[in-house]
Amino acid sequence: MTDPRSDDLKAFVFKNRGALLSIPAVLLAIFGKPSAFSVTVGLPVAIAGELLRCWAVGYSGVTTRENHVTAPELVTAGPYAYVRNPLYVGNFITAAGFSIAFTGGNPFGKRAALIAASLGTMAAVYATIVPHEEQYLQTQFGESYERYCATVPQIVPALEPKSEERGEWKPEVIAKAETNTFLTFGAMLAVLALKAMKS
Repeated sequence: MTDPRSDDLKAFVFKNRGALLSIPAVLLAIFGKPSAFSVTVGLPVAIAGELLRCWAVGYSGVTTRENHVTAPELVTAGPYAYVRNPLYVGNFITAAGFSIAFTGGNPFGKRAALIAASLGTMAAVYATIVPHEEQYLQTQFGESYERYCATVPQIVPALEPKSEERGEWKPEVIAKAETNTFLTFGAMLAVLALKAMKS
């Protein structure tokens, strides 16, 4: 039997995940000091993470923006055939890229602290909401979800598809579902450019 207080906390974190995940961006924007080298290395990593996220959203659709867990169908196609949480993997890669890009000019200790705080915040949020989502999916889809979990890894992607692919690629939903993400990504690029010019 699950603790209702634990369930309430997980639901709260899920509902407010956007605000909580903005904390790393704010830390980097305030305290980061990019260098030409760190931007050259980090920015392609950040873009790769966003491309992974867009690929996933093309399959999962606008339900990824809800304030509560919902899934009209169990999607196992596209990136979901390689890893169960491609949106979060993409977000983490993007955050890692921006963490690298923003901190190249910081002293080593401050750079390490900023990267650890940024990625640690994300890890803590995902460690809370992934079990919350998986509990819902288990209830909603039962044995189908159990079979999916048995073959497809939770966080570290497989090198080849591991599931029967169910779901359709709908690129037209990306713009609608990802408006906030694109705005945030653009704002981070703008701040990064301004800080790089001042360095």
